[in-house]
Amino acid sequence: MIVVMKAQATEEEIRTVVRMVEELEYHANVIRGVERTVIACAGEERGPQHSLAHLEAVSGVERVIPVLKPYKLASREVRPEGSVVDVGGVKIGGRAIIVMAGPCAVESAEQVEQAALAVKRAGAHLLRGGAYKPRTSPYSFQGMEAEGLTLLENAGKKVGLPVVTEIMDPHDIDLFVEHADMLQVGARNAQNFSLLRRLGRIRKPVLLKRGMSTRLEEFLMAAEYVLSEGNPNVVLCERGIRTFETATRNTLDLNAVPMLKQMTHLPVIVDPSHGTGIWSLVKPMALASIAAGADGLLIEVHPKPELALSDGPQQLRPDKFEDLMRAIRPVAEAVGRTL
Repeated sequence: MIVVMKAQATEEEIRTVVRMVEELEYHANVIRGVERTVIACAGEERGPQHSLAHLEAVSGVERVIPVLKPYKLASREVRPEGSVVDVGGVKIGGRAIIVMAGPCAVESAEQVEQAALAVKRAGAHLLRGGAYKPRTSPYSFQGMEAEGLTLLENAGKKVGLPVVTEIMDPHDIDLFVEHADMLQVGARNAQNFSLLRRLGRIRKPVLLKRGMSTRLEEFLMAAEYVLSEGNPNVVLCERGIRTFETATRNTLDLNAVPMLKQMTHLPVIVDPSHGTGIWSLVKPMALASIAAGADGLLIEVHPKPELALSDGPQQLRPDKFEDLMRAIRPVAEAVGRTL
């Protein structure tokens, strides 16, 4: 259920409704909009004694609206105007297209600093980089771990960019909160519910990637785990799904972008690097993503992709990334966005 408060509702009336909702064993999420406040009530309707419909008679309440979707807090009905997530002063979900760029993996101080300088110069808004790498083979490069996290943080500070990096283990959350501005949940952990719950108990923004075989409803239910624990700062990332096609690494599902924008108020970005696995396809699919309505892009950029320890074939050289950034602007403007 969603409890819509009247525009002139007082703080005391809002607190009263929250208390009544919690007494009925629901979790109350207060969402403050420009004109009015909405209270999203998450929980299981177990019978008449737990009904929220009677709240329409409470002072300050305008109406109570049932949410039929299983993803109650992620539903577009909760915030029809859409959410904006702030990452170190960078706002994702507004009119501006936000670009997160950097190497797949942090390999050395020199490499990550070169990448940071390159993406900053080209106009990126956030620095991405993997310190802990989930790899299919246990013999592949697993990342520099804690040292890599520090190198990424230092590179971001040096060029003035917030950093986003992938977390794999809920036991590492305190370490990541100290060094990163946004925590990424990778495709392999899209339904790691213990990790999602723990991320819901912090205030750091979460970048949630779609799983390789995850349906959109399952994707939004994964986001619901974070939201239900109290963290509203979730950004969704379409990164391609596994299909029968083998010409590309994954099948980039751009249908998902406008569909998700209808289903949820959460910002949606696209990762064409993992979505295709081929650097020459990154630019056209990035432009197509913006045309489809994406709020941003996640792009892999490496100073020397041929020497990369992870996913070299899908990473752009700095000059190719500059070309991409130049190409983004007219497409963004064509769909009413800015860069």
